[in-house]
Amino acid sequence: MEILAIINDSGILDRVSARPSGPPHSENRDPKFADPRALPALYRLAALATRTDEPAPALREMLDLFVATFGADAGSIGLLSPDTGRLETEVQVGAATEGVAHDLKLGHGITGWCVLNRRSLLVADVAFEPRYIAVRPSARCEMAAPIQSDDHVVGVIDLESDRVGGFTRADLALLELFAGEAACVMQRLWQVGHLKVKARQLESLITAGQSLVTKLDPKELFDTLTREARTMLQVRACAFYLHDPAHGTVRCASLTNAAIVPPPEGHLPLDSCLVASPIHTHHQVWFADIQSSEYRELLDLPADPTLRSVLATPMLFEGKVLGVVAMFTDRVHRFDNDEKRLCAALASLGSVALQNVQLYSRVFQSEDVLRKNERLTTLGLLAAEIAHEIRNPLTVLKLLQGGLGLDFPEGDPRRTDLRVMSEKLDQLEAIVSRVLTFAQAPSSLHSRWSIADIIEDTLVLVRLKLAQSKVSVRFDPPPRPIFIEAHKGQIQQVLLNLLLNATQAMPEGGTIALVLTREEGPGAPFACVEISDTGTGVSPNIRHQIFDSFLSSRPGGTGLGLAIAKRI
Repeated sequence: MEILAIINDSGILDRVSARPSGPPHSENRDPKFADPRALPALYRLAALATRTDEPAPALREMLDLFVATFGADAGSIGLLSPDTGRLETEVQVGAATEGVAHDLKLGHGITGWCVLNRRSLLVADVAFEPRYIAVRPSARCEMAAPIQSDDHVVGVIDLESDRVGGFTRADLALLELFAGEAACVMQRLWQVGHLKVKARQLESLITAGQSLVTKLDPKELFDTLTREARTMLQVRACAFYLHDPAHGTVRCASLTNAAIVPPPEGHLPLDSCLVASPIHTHHQVWFADIQSSEYRELLDLPADPTLRSVLATPMLFEGKVLGVVAMFTDRVHRFDNDEKRLCAALASLGSVALQNVQLYSRVFQSEDVLRKNERLTTLGLLAAEIAHEIRNPLTVLKLLQGGLGLDFPEGDPRRTDLRVMSEKLDQLEAIVSRVLTFAQAPSSLHSRWSIADIIEDTLVLVRLKLAQSKVSVRFDPPPRPIFIEAHKGQIQQVLLNLLLNATQAMPEGGTIALVLTREEGPGAPFACVEISDTGTGVSPNIRHQIFDSFLSSRPGGTGLGLAIAKRI
């Protein structure tokens, strides 16, 4: 019996085994292991699987081992790219272009032939080999062996010698043995790397989910979604397109990577966009290369020539597409199933978060409406009390005004003032009555009026206010009178509110222009009064809210003038 001890690189006893003493039986011994170079090299290869977790340094150490074992003058290890289907050089030594990546189509060169045919090849003299592609002028002999894992070729080992016949058939057999062990080592390293990536992505997904559900602002939510997606998959850029099914449009709501020119702003027609496909199919869609000519006319693609492959994932909620998350790579890349599932999970989290944002928005709007309604109710009760107190002195004023018996000659401005005062007293009484009864104005108050006369009477009411504010008015009545069926007091109330608002917007004075026209409507013609001023205008931040009750940007303003005008 013979004891075999194997010592590792650190000088530690690694394994002890026993074997029968005496000459070995040739029928029980693999001729490949008869080579004294086999066992030490195989042990060093196997040790790589536990000494490092990174494929790149492992490949470098493998190649150095192969070159030293066979006394090669140059060598390389190439791996088959799943994205391009080409053989790409990962590491090389001894070449004039060392450090420069090369790739070959399958079948090209000796290494490409080995990968395509899944066979090793020894060329004693490359000068007589038509498949040889000259890289090193001094090369004379070459041998290559495919790296196979689970019946799949993943790469190739290639060695060169500057001597004709520098490698033998025994060398090729040993290289095949090394290639098999190298495949096992690389498979293990890839699995470890894959698990690390999955662990990082899962951690990122959990973090992204926790971050998304806390966002209540839509823009902040979209930016968080694209930022987390880009970090998770390590892509060049990520964009989110918000879908508007009512109008058949999409818009780019967020795009990571400030170096990339975003798509045009605003709503884009769906039929002219790349994301139309996932929206229509409700499924993820992969686009291999968006730099191809068929994609140039699409409106939703960022204007960046470095973007190549795209994975577009619809964001679904209850069967409806809320938007699309698009991942952009800077090289042609085929997204695997794990990456697709990860994008789908992130899109699902985003859809739930978006629904939360919309729900919170509706809740806040409801609370705001309730608060306004409560204030309006309180105001209504207060108005009823005030109206009740005003009614009695108003009646007294009407009786005294009628009993004065004032009469002014035609052409005297005071005659017009007296008529307007009488009408205003009647209008005040009608307003008080409506407040007390909480009823709409009766139909008998509506009658036929010249709209130009109503405008001129209203201007008479505010002439002193306009003069004090240094505001001039331009109004040219149309050549033909325009009559309307309306409540004169209510129309004047609208005009008064608009004119006073315009005056307050011109603290240094200015001009108000009124234009009266007759317009043709779908059912009947109507009168249109346009009022414009030379003031500061309305702030864009509140422009969409100007008819809301209690909204005022002026100190001391009630915020009711335009709300009342709109209701009238």
